Amino acid sequence: MAQTNTQLREDFVHQLPSRADHVGSLLRPQSLVEARTAHAKGEMSAEVLREIEDNAIRKAAAYQESLGLKAIADGEYRRTFFHTDFLLQLDGVAEEGGMEVAFQNAAGKDVHFAPPRMVVEGKIRHVKPIQQRDFHFLASVTHETPKVTIPSPTMLHFRAGREGIPEDVYPDLDEFFDDVAAAYRAEVASLAQAGCRYLQFDDTNLAYLCDDQQRENARKRGVDPDETPRAYAALINAAFRDAPHDMLRAIHLCRGNFRSSWAAEGGYEPVAEIMFNELDIDAFFLEYDDPRSGDFAPLRFLPRGKTAVLGLVTTKLGELETKDEIKRRIEEAAKFAPLDQLALSPQCGFASTVHGNDISVQQQSDKIGLVVDVAKEVWG
Repeated sequence: MAQTNTQLREDFVHQLPSRADHVGSLLRPQSLVEARTAHAKGEMSAEVLREIEDNAIRKAAAYQESLGLKAIADGEYRRTFFHTDFLLQLDGVAEEGGMEVAFQNAAGKDVHFAPPRMVVEGKIRHVKPIQQRDFHFLASVTHETPKVTIPSPTMLHFRAGREGIPEDVYPDLDEFFDDVAAAYRAEVASLAQAGCRYLQFDDTNLAYLCDDQQRENARKRGVDPDETPRAYAALINAAFRDAPHDMLRAIHLCRGNFRSSWAAEGGYEPVAEIMFNELDIDAFFLEYDDPRSGDFAPLRFLPRGKTAVLGLVTTKLGELETKDEIKRRIEEAAKFAPLDQLALSPQCGFASTVHGNDISVQQQSDKIGLVVDVAKEVWG
């Protein structure tokens, strides 16, 4: 009798390429920012822009390898925002204004920014491979494991809620979730066919559901903050359902990342038990760079066979943490989850939007280097 995909996954050891990993996005070279601006104004063709992106990604891959990383991303160099550039390529999705969010930073200042809000205007359909061509290029320019990052399917629901999903299009929300999952399964299949074996969903929404104010805002949009984590776990699992058994499935939980500012606070306790046990995910990239992230107690729910990647090195501030400080915090985390189920990374991407965080490229390098060095010393 043939083994099912689930049985194969249970028999397969899903390990990160290294105990030192990263979320994915990197600070954009100024030449790339200028090229994207020129293209947006109609002053540069898509073909010329892609050549510039290719050259930048080729350098970014070599840069990551030189720092000792074993998972190599394209830096999200082909995107303006981590989510919109992907989601808008699905049929039935449109951009409509922004969702006003009070971003804050370490200086205590509010940063006025309304991330684009994705709304549904028709049936959600996957009509073409979205990341496959980009993956092929990335794989061709690295000797290490190419890593693909895409926005979580929950992004099409949380920011707009029921009001962003017209009842004449989807009178039944179950049908909406089924279509979103099917669209993502098609994209996962296209990436798998291309050879991708490390895929990460970037999800702000499970982390937002740990923030009291965000939970209240969700209620106003008709989103139940207590029931939604379970619905999102089911949606993400459905998106990955047909993935190859040897595909490493990861998720990054983000509290917002725009020009060194954040949108949410609070520990993972409200979602931890569901997140760790109901999500069929191998690696959880968790933000743990400062007190707003809460303590490590939620790691007690981490089951065997899964990895928590501790984001202990902040991408929001240029000041470099010390090795002793990071090691001490890893020891604290290991009181709640076995050390062999932990790994280390920067807390978030360095540029979730084209704007980038307010740090230098050298500071970015120093922080990645710190992660690599500490991981070697802790795990060997």
